[in-house]
Amino acid sequence: MTEMKVTAEPGVPQVLTERALDAPRELVYRAFTEPDLLLQWLGPRRLTMTIDHYDLRHGGTWRYVHSDDDGNAYGFHGVFHGEPSLDGIVQTFEFEGAPGHVSMDTVVFEEHDGGTIVRTNSVFQSVEARDAMVQSGMADGMTQGYERLDELVAKLVANS
Repeated sequence: MTEMKVTAEPGVPQVLTERALDAPRELVYRAFTEPDLLLQWLGPRRLTMTIDHYDLRHGGTWRYVHSDDDGNAYGFHGVFHGEPSLDGIVQTFEFEGAPGHVSMDTVVFEEHDGGTIVRTNSVFQSVEARDAMVQSGMADGMTQGYERLDELVAKLVANS
C-alpha cells in the first residue's frame, strides 16, 4: 500500500492528489466507472454508500449518498463532462450539505510499472471553498477509500 500525496498550495483554489495502485489501468478504471464496483470502495469505511443514478457519458449525471449507522445521510451529485475514458474522467462534484459549492474534478489513470497511478485535480470556486473541503476530512475519506480500493483490486486481480 502506498501513501496518498495531497497538494493544496496556499492561495490556490485547487487540490491535487496522487495514489499508486497495484493493478492494471483498465481494472482501476472499471473500479471508478462500474457502479457495482464503486459501491465497494468509495468513501470512508464507517459509511454505507447507495447510488441513486450513475450515467457515465458526456452530460450524464450522477448522485450517491453515504449513510452512517445513526441514520445521517450525506448526498453528493454532479455532471460528467467529455467522454469518460481510460485517459480520464472529468466531472463536477457538489456536496448537498453545502449547495452551490461546486468543484470541477479530473481523474487520470497512468500506467506505471505494471500498476496504475491515479491523479486527481479538484478546482474549487474559491480558496475558502477549497479550505472548507480540506478541513472537512477530505484526505482522510479519500485515504480510507483508496485502502478499500486496494483490497478490491487485489481480489479482482486474484480472480482474473
